[in-house]
Amino acid sequence: MFFYNTKLKRYSQELRKNMTDAERLLWSKFRRKQLKDCQFSRQRIIGNYIVDFYCLKAKLIIEVDGSQHYNEEGNRRDKAREDYLRNLGMKILRVPDTEVLKNLERVVEKIYEML
Repeated sequence: MFFYNTKLKRYSQELRKNMTDAERLLWSKFRRKQLKDCQFSRQRIIGNYIVDFYCLKAKLIIEVDGSQHYNEEGNRRDKAREDYLRNLGMKILRVPDTEVLKNLERVVEKIYEML
């Protein structure tokens, strides 16, 4: 069990209620243990971060990146976040939201391979 910031719980719940189209589409492909019988959670709090999707069994984090991740500030924050999560032994797959929307099966294949 990892430390998590309880102050993020309400925000995490809001993110679950208001998923992006890309997140919703991807979630439909691996909810209910559809991939290798692995359980995923969405908008999971780990430390001081909320990750889009997390599989405990595989220690795999899936991040669906929108445009806010493709600037200098977004890159800096993502790097710090990834360093923290990798130090906990996590694997991280970052996927652009446009790739999820345009090539969902390819994204699911990548996730399947990482599991």
